[in-house]
Amino acid sequence: MQPELTTLCYIEKNDSYLMLHRVKKEHDINKDKWIGIGGHFEGTESPEECLLREVQEETGLILTDYRFRGLVTFVSGEECLEYMALYTATGFEGDLKECDEGTLEWVPKEEVYGLDLWAGDKLFFRLLEEERPFFSLKLVYDAEGILRQAVLDGRNLELLDVLSDGTLAELYDTYVGAGEPEVSVVEVQERDTVHRLGLLHATVHIWAVKKNDDGKWEVLLQKRSSTKDSNPGCWDISSAGHIDTGDEKLESAVRELSEELGVRVNPAALLYIGYTHRKVLKPFYGKMWPDNQISYIYTYTGNVDIDDLFLQEEEVEEVRWMTADELRDRIGNDPEFKHCMNPVEVDFLLDVLA
Repeated sequence: MQPELTTLCYIEKNDSYLMLHRVKKEHDINKDKWIGIGGHFEGTESPEECLLREVQEETGLILTDYRFRGLVTFVSGEECLEYMALYTATGFEGDLKECDEGTLEWVPKEEVYGLDLWAGDKLFFRLLEEERPFFSLKLVYDAEGILRQAVLDGRNLELLDVLSDGTLAELYDTYVGAGEPEVSVVEVQERDTVHRLGLLHATVHIWAVKKNDDGKWEVLLQKRSSTKDSNPGCWDISSAGHIDTGDEKLESAVRELSEELGVRVNPAALLYIGYTHRKVLKPFYGKMWPDNQISYIYTYTGNVDIDDLFLQEEEVEEVRWMTADELRDRIGNDPEFKHCMNPVEVDFLLDVLA
């Protein structure tokens, strides 16, 4: 299939984007979606010629100030369907007219993510918002329009399942439960965008525990790498990580133990004890973002010798064993103990071990 060549532009005014709600054409791949302004190249047009013509035809506006922000490659399955030149514009002349493609509306930027957008559109909105330098973004969708791969400047991005409670209605610390939550997948989205928007997603928490010679429980803690994007240099759970789209929680727990600590286990060696649902504001890439996640909690009581571990350098700086009593005391009473563990989850774990 010969790829289509298109342009797309987000016109800005008063901290809003001019958005097009595609509701007028029945046989439209973008039916009912909100998109920017643009269309297909004609004849020997350059991207800028196409941009200027499409904007004037669809909106009546004449652009006077615009920027080429990125190239987006759209793929469905094995076939490349479209190369899209992405622009933003801040200068224009003329009056807005009615569009035969749909309804035009100025939408405040903070409200754009709440519109019915393609999953990949949320990703390049985030890149625009962060003033990312010129970028090349590849988005792969399946036949149902679900995002299956995102590649930014040649680097694969992590995709997560967005779960049914995907809006951040309120902030609270932690809910802990002994069973399993009732959730369903509503979207697949890129990891940093999930954190930016506070969308509910899933992680696994694995606590390696053992009884010492005195018969007291000890917990293996990891110190997060100083280069981590969140909570660098903090003491944390033995091993933890996101559940990537399509993966099961148990296989994710097995993978995280292997990748972060070099501990290879049989899945049957992990004991599921419950979950937490946490909504908090936390620092991420230097900003306070909402973190809305379900964490499935496992314990591992197999033999773990610190001297035999292979630590993932970009994730883990060091590890140490700490008695349950010391851990509870230091989390509650030692301000010098730099950690990012959730005290509610720690109490839950230690109560299970007791």
